[in-house]
Amino acid sequence: MAMIQIRLKRGETVDRGLKRLKKILDKEGLMKQIRANRYFEKPSEKRRRKSARARSRSMSRRSS
Repeated sequence: MAMIQIRLKRGETVDRGLKRLKKILDKEGLMKQIRANRYFEKPSEKRRRKSARARSRSMSRRSS
């Protein structure tokens, strides 16, 4: 995985640069992955969460 770098444009504030960085991290899904790996999750819990997500997705597809 390549390191993400943000270069501030001329006259751009640091806050604006951070906002761009956060948008890039969100788009790549890195923040979600970091939050998910923050605590250990048992394999059985992973399977349960994955199947629950699949169930809810299939239910939403049926209704539409």
